[in-house]
Amino acid sequence: MKKTLVIGASANPQRYSYICTNLLSEYKHEVVALGNKPGIISKHAIITLFPESKDFDTVTMYLNENLQKEYYDKIIDLKPKRVIFNPGTENQEFMEILKKEGIQPIEACTLVLLRTNQF
Repeated sequence: MKKTLVIGASANPQRYSYICTNLLSEYKHEVVALGNKPGIISKHAIITLFPESKDFDTVTMYLNENLQKEYYDKIIDLKPKRVIFNPGTENQEFMEILKKEGIQPIEACTLVLLRTNQF
């Protein structure tokens, strides 16, 4: 399964990042939830410090373009295979940077990818 970092995680059950974290788990993917404040999403603690682990397959974004800038270098240092830009998080500048680094940027909805077995 694909270890996934959810950036922009929220303990609010109405948020897509919350739903995504649960669905990733349901589909048996290891998931790490990163948010701006601590909380819990089912059995997952929301961390507030960027993880140091380098074994992520996927990063899925739930932050708008302006809030992503502080994570550019950290995400590149993770060397994930891909970064998914969910609706509302599209960022052409970062997508170009990722391509140059050999990381695949994808504009898609993680929830749809999971439910259609394209994740």
